[in-house]
Amino acid sequence: MAVAELYTKYNSVWIPDPDEVWQSAEITKDYKKGSDVLFLQLEDGTELEYPIDPVKTQLPPLRNPDILVGENDLTALSYLHEPAVLHNLKVRFVDSKLIYTYCGIILVAINPYKEIPIYGDAIIHAYSGQNMGDMDPHIFAVAEEAYKQMARKNRNQSIIVSGESGAGKTVSARYAMRYFATVSKSSSKACVEDKVLASNPITEAIGNAKTTRNDNSSRFGKYTEISFNNQYRIIGANMRTYLLEKSRVVFQAENERNYHIFYQLCASADRPEFKHLKLAPAENFSYVNMGGNTVIDGLNDRTDFIETQKTFSLLGLNKDFQMDIFKVLAGILHLGNVGIKAVGDDKSSVKHDDYHLKVFSELLEIKLEEMAHGLCHRKIATTSDTVIKPMTKVQAINARDALAKHIYAHLFSCIVDHINEALQFSGKKHTFIGVLDIYGFETFDVNSFEQFCINYANEKLQQQFNLHVFKLEQDEYMKEDIPWALIEFNDNQPCIDLIEAKMGILELLDEECLLPQGTEENWLQKLQNNYLNKNPLFEKPRMSSKAFIILHFADKVQYECDGFLEKNRDTLYEELIDVLKKSKLSLLADFFQENEPSTGSLKANIKVRPARPGFKSFNKQHRTTVGSKFRNSLHLLMETLNATTPHYVRCIKPNDLKLQFEYDSKRVVQQLRACGVLETIRISAQSYPSRWTYFEFFSRYRILMSQQDLALDDKKQICKEVLKHLIQDPNQYQFGKTKIFFRAGQVAYLEKLRADKLRAASVTIQKNLRCWIQRKKFLKMKRAAIIIQQYVRGERAIRHVLNAATLKQSWGAVIIQKHWRRFLVSRRYQLILMATIRIQSFTRGWLARRQYKKMLQDQKALVIQKHVRAWLVRRRYQSIRRFVLNIQLSFRVKQLHKKLDEQSKENNGLLERLTHLSTIHSADLNKYQKLEEELQKTVTQKQLIEEQVKKSKGQTEQTLSEFRKQTLSLQAQNQKLEKQHQEQTQEMKEKITEITRQHLSDLEREEQQRRTLENNFETQKESYEQQIKALIDEVKHLQEDRIQLQEQVEAEYLINDGLRKDLAQLADEALVIPKLKGDIAILEMKSQDLEMCLQKQRKEMREKVEEITKQLLGGLEGEELRKRLSPEDMEQLNEDGELWLAYEGLKRATRVMEMHIQSQKENYEKEIEELSFRIDQLCEETTHLQQKVQAENDTNETIRQELTRLAKENLVIPDFKLQILELQKQKQDIENHLQGQVVEMKEKMEEVTDQLHGNLKEEGFQRRLLEIQKANCAKENVELLAKVRKLENENHQLLNWTQTDSAASNRMKQEASQLTLENWDLEERLDQKEKQIRKLQNQIKSLTKNIDRGHRANGKVSPVVKKEFLGMLECKAEDEEKLIKNLILDLKPRGVVVNMIPVLPASILFMCIRYTDDGNDAEMLKSLMNSLLDGIKKVTKNHDEDFEMLSFWLSNSVHFLNCLKQYSGEEEFMKHNTPQQNNQCLKNFDLSEYRQILSDLAIHIYQQLIQVMEDDLQPMIVPGMLEHESLQGISSMKPTGLRKRSSSYREEVDKYTISSILQQLSYYFTTMCQHDMDTDLIKQAVKQLFFLIGTITLNNLFLRKDMCSCRKGMQIRCNISYLEEWLKEKNMQSSNAKETLEPLSQAAWLLQVNKITDDDVKEICEKCSALSAVQIVKILNSYTPIDDFEKRLAPSFVRKVQTQLNSRGDGSTLIIDAKYRFQVTFPFSPSPQALETIQIPSSFKLNFLTRI
Repeated sequence: MAVAELYTKYNSVWIPDPDEVWQSAEITKDYKKGSDVLFLQLEDGTELEYPIDPVKTQLPPLRNPDILVGENDLTALSYLHEPAVLHNLKVRFVDSKLIYTYCGIILVAINPYKEIPIYGDAIIHAYSGQNMGDMDPHIFAVAEEAYKQMARKNRNQSIIVSGESGAGKTVSARYAMRYFATVSKSSSKACVEDKVLASNPITEAIGNAKTTRNDNSSRFGKYTEISFNNQYRIIGANMRTYLLEKSRVVFQAENERNYHIFYQLCASADRPEFKHLKLAPAENFSYVNMGGNTVIDGLNDRTDFIETQKTFSLLGLNKDFQMDIFKVLAGILHLGNVGIKAVGDDKSSVKHDDYHLKVFSELLEIKLEEMAHGLCHRKIATTSDTVIKPMTKVQAINARDALAKHIYAHLFSCIVDHINEALQFSGKKHTFIGVLDIYGFETFDVNSFEQFCINYANEKLQQQFNLHVFKLEQDEYMKEDIPWALIEFNDNQPCIDLIEAKMGILELLDEECLLPQGTEENWLQKLQNNYLNKNPLFEKPRMSSKAFIILHFADKVQYECDGFLEKNRDTLYEELIDVLKKSKLSLLADFFQENEPSTGSLKANIKVRPARPGFKSFNKQHRTTVGSKFRNSLHLLMETLNATTPHYVRCIKPNDLKLQFEYDSKRVVQQLRACGVLETIRISAQSYPSRWTYFEFFSRYRILMSQQDLALDDKKQICKEVLKHLIQDPNQYQFGKTKIFFRAGQVAYLEKLRADKLRAASVTIQKNLRCWIQRKKFLKMKRAAIIIQQYVRGERAIRHVLNAATLKQSWGAVIIQKHWRRFLVSRRYQLILMATIRIQSFTRGWLARRQYKKMLQDQKALVIQKHVRAWLVRRRYQSIRRFVLNIQLSFRVKQLHKKLDEQSKENNGLLERLTHLSTIHSADLNKYQKLEEELQKTVTQKQLIEEQVKKSKGQTEQTLSEFRKQTLSLQAQNQKLEKQHQEQTQEMKEKITEITRQHLSDLEREEQQRRTLENNFETQKESYEQQIKALIDEVKHLQEDRIQLQEQVEAEYLINDGLRKDLAQLADEALVIPKLKGDIAILEMKSQDLEMCLQKQRKEMREKVEEITKQLLGGLEGEELRKRLSPEDMEQLNEDGELWLAYEGLKRATRVMEMHIQSQKENYEKEIEELSFRIDQLCEETTHLQQKVQAENDTNETIRQELTRLAKENLVIPDFKLQILELQKQKQDIENHLQGQVVEMKEKMEEVTDQLHGNLKEEGFQRRLLEIQKANCAKENVELLAKVRKLENENHQLLNWTQTDSAASNRMKQEASQLTLENWDLEERLDQKEKQIRKLQNQIKSLTKNIDRGHRANGKVSPVVKKEFLGMLECKAEDEEKLIKNLILDLKPRGVVVNMIPVLPASILFMCIRYTDDGNDAEMLKSLMNSLLDGIKKVTKNHDEDFEMLSFWLSNSVHFLNCLKQYSGEEEFMKHNTPQQNNQCLKNFDLSEYRQILSDLAIHIYQQLIQVMEDDLQPMIVPGMLEHESLQGISSMKPTGLRKRSSSYREEVDKYTISSILQQLSYYFTTMCQHDMDTDLIKQAVKQLFFLIGTITLNNLFLRKDMCSCRKGMQIRCNISYLEEWLKEKNMQSSNAKETLEPLSQAAWLLQVNKITDDDVKEICEKCSALSAVQIVKILNSYTPIDDFEKRLAPSFVRKVQTQLNSRGDGSTLIIDAKYRFQVTFPFSPSPQALETIQIPSSFKLNFLTRI
């Protein structure tokens, strides 16, 4: 689209204005091509006809849409020109109070002349690690970008800070250096970063002064190189200075001051150490009182001098060197007061008794006479001799001033050199970042040599800037495959050649300075001869003959020639130099040696590769002039900058009066032109200034796309197709790889189309809404009119026909109508009533039948499910059993093969030893006979035991049979009671039906009610019968369940193999039978009581019914009643003559019967449950007895097998009788040896059996834990499956709703896939746990087999002795190291959590502590406590980033601390202990000191844990809480300019979402719960994490203007609700975590609330109580509309809020400290775990510990 077509009605343009530079005006009539007038209307309503040249057609620049105003980057503006830049800066600076703005690669910084809270350490940490453009523009963002590029590309960086005096260059450079010092702490202990920062106060004291424009103006240029090592830590720095303003030492203009150091020294003159300097107030010295005012408001020179001394000391400058510096400075002050008198016309003199000259000579340690002579005389060297010539007074004063300037210049260079020495470093420099604080372009009323050098330096910097800008543009175009076209720009190389080329201005100046009789007039004449009318950049002024004009890139500057030669020569007479060389003050004498002083270490030992060859000096003489020195240093600086990646900061001075947040457009635009910002804008506008990613374009202009366009899947292709329709001219845009490039004005055109589309939609909505409102109003008026007409017409008709006859007729008609209508209504009512009753009856029957069918189906389904599930379980069990059997068979086969091999080896060995063992067998015959006798005894004992078992078994069977008989009798009684109840109800029903047929014929209503109630009673009776049937079924099910439970118990006891319990339990179990008999008797008594109660209730019911019947029939006498009753009715009367007809009585009776039956039912159910429970117990006891008997049978069988084996071996003995005689001698020795081995084997077997019993118990305990965990995991699995199904359903719904939006579906798919993966992981864990259970079961079986084998090897079964443990573990001193290593250092938390109690290590450690306490071994206790504390410290230090390890040991440390408290013996900790735990308290030592040490250690671990969680969570917070759109379609992207936000490159897929945060929180919560961490401690950790989330989100909201919108407030509120739901789900509401999000919640509310009226002001001030005044004002100032339909916030509203909040006094801090830690407390929670029951797993490898 052509630009001229955009000049339509309602668009705005900028026209020149003499006061504001540019003024906005609205177009009132469309512009037509060729027209010479543009019709405009100013903002004040004035009509204007703006003239247009029809030939040139230079139209005024268009104004950007309001949505683009106030952007962070000026390149985001659609129209890039001077008025747009000026207006955007004004809106940001004045309205939003934002001082930083990007302009492409430049950061524009406007001086607010006010301290604003945006430079704290919290701000630094907020910008650290962020991409440039993610946050609001800031000097810290530029510094972070430089630091990041240095670290990523290993390339040196530089930050160029320039601007006018008073624009804030020094402050910006200082903050950049402070940023580097904060984010990059040095690795050494020398605190190099502190020294780098300390150099700033010194250089400001000796190089800054007050000027008319700035109270702290830098009067020199400074380039500071900050060096970094390969780890990117600061290791040193180096400083170079340029062009110190020496003339300020001897002259200051009005309202200006000399350098700060002089006034600081004078302010401290009364200090004792400075008495010998003989100083006075500054008003007494001529060198510092020329400006008139020696004091700066708000500045204390005395305190600043103390700060300067501190920084001197910090940099390592000793007191003597500092005192020498102060002597030189005081000497300069006294030199300025030396009086010089004229002696005639050509001579001058100084008195030898001059006080100041005397002090000057004493301080500088020179001879007074020589100094007095040197001030008034000079040497003139001729070819043959040297002549001393006197000077005039003016010459002597100039010589004195030149001496003062040289001394100060040398002192300045010396101090800079010492600073560089203090900042030197050892080792190799890897990279560096340079910070250049240099003067900007200057033009005054009188411009001299200093301004010429300054502007020359700015010309060089501008050239370097232009080249860098073009390089970046070219790289961007090549990266995106955009055709590169050459752009014209104003090259300033001719101006640079004019100054520095051969025969240029500087060279001609140096030549003139070499001539003895050289003057400014001759130099000016040479310039005019060479360049006037020959070079367009050189001009001659009209009104001045001693000046020349140069056309710089920024402006025309007129330079006055006076003083050029003198300042360039910078001469000092040799007579004075000789005097100073003789000074005894070494500092001063070194200034004037042969070697020239370095101005800030010009060499600097920097190795750089220049981008272009440097400038070389022409001859040796040029090096002595100031101009040649400055040129050489400038070329060295340019070489350094060209070898680095530059970053630009342009400081702007908003006004000359230093007013806070006042914007002078004239001054600002002048500086923008001078610093190259507008040139950058102009260059950008010539190409494609607006650049959008495809995703941004699609999100923003989706409203302009048709359904046909959106049908495509590729968004990139959609954007291309849409642009072809929207913009007809293809030259107005280009498609890159990732971005779309637009010409200037095209984005504004698209915004206009978008606004028109939205406006049309709004008009349509408003039209229909207004139509509906008006139609509703019209219909209401129409109805009212009709009613009025009706009454009016009726009144008129009445007036026409109103007479007596008509009244009588109408009255009669009304009466007839009344009766007729009553008849019709009553008949209709009767019909409806009968139909209703019939419908109700059929409906209730149908409902009852449907309910019955449903119950029947449910019952059948339950039966089917039961059998199916049983079949599935059996099938799975059989498959598992087959699998296990196969494995067992294979394993057993292998074992048998191994055993066969071993047996063959053993047989071979036995054959060799048979000869030796024959004698032993003969001796053992007697033993075998004894064993046979013992065996017979055991057989007899066994028979006795079998008889006892048979008797007990018979007794139990008898008791069981009795119990069965009793249950059958109870069931029979229950059936009898049911039959009696049915008969009674049947009798009552028959009586009621017979009586009601005869006596209630005339009472239809009562009869109908009775019938309905009778139906209800029948249904209730049927339901009761069904309940009784259900009870019978439940009894059957209970019996079946009892049988299943018996089978399960038998299987469980078979697995656990509980074979080692005493037979003494039989007696205890037999005692249960009498108790059960007593219980049965009690139940029989209860049943009799119930029958008595039933009889009583029947009597009471009859009495109540009689009373009710008397009330009902109270009006009838007995005779009348007998008359009315038929003979059949008379038979129904009872003995008292009362009638069973009372309906209410019947109703109450049925209710009482129902309640009674219900209570009786509940009692029966309870009794049945108790009986079934008793029966189950008896069954368990019988099975247990059977197992005992079976075990005894097994042992007897093993004994029989052993006897048979021995008998077979005895058959071999006769064969070896011949060998017995030979081996008889060795018999005795072998018997002794064998007896010893048997004893040892018995002892070992006892130990083995004890250990195996312990292992069995431990494995059983672990197996139970695994079963519990398995059940929990199964529950979690089911829940996760349900969640997955739910999410999949939601996913399908979202897919149906948003077919065109693939982003949401992708995310939902990803979440579903993640959940399915988690489900698979859980299933894998379940399988692993099942495998572990099987493994443990196999281990139990193998252990039982080993026990049996050991018993068989001993020849008998060793009885198990049950040991009582004391809850202590014996740990020897030599095992202490192994204990710490195995239990602390090498322990893996995950294995502990899965297999056993998480806090088991703490319990084991405490049991060891108890043992040392019980033994009263102080040394051992101290050593053990110190070792375990050191071990915990070491393991947490080695795993300081492992969350699970820290969580595990935090839980164990707190548990160990609680154990020390619980068993300390203190009353406050013993309240919840059991008596056994109280007996186990520590007896000999008080460990309160160790408790405090352990508490401190736990706090340290907690802080480490919080730090690890915060480090993991912090990268997710900003993307998840701010950038991610949890509410799809709410936000709308805006252009972001050159500084693209990193998130805009992510397309639809965000790295982190709110779900990521919730998943991470759930992981933390689950892990801490698995580690059995105390709930209160978990709540404290959750509160800390929520504080971090709220703080970081809020801090980023403060620092990101693009996030301060109404829609973003809705997003934040939605994310907060997700976090609150997570708290509710995890039952963490009481953790006070929700309160930490209150500031963020109020900020989100503030973004959404109305901000217009005074009531809104009051509401904001009341509700935003958690936000400070500064934070509220910051959010209001940063509030940004996203669409044109949102109103911008008026500055007056912000001012009202600010005045309302002034009374708060809640501080001026903007950023909340995210590193704040809430105080942690460890609540005391005693452990219910008994110490004596704790088993040590074998996986801990602690077999050296012994349970006591």
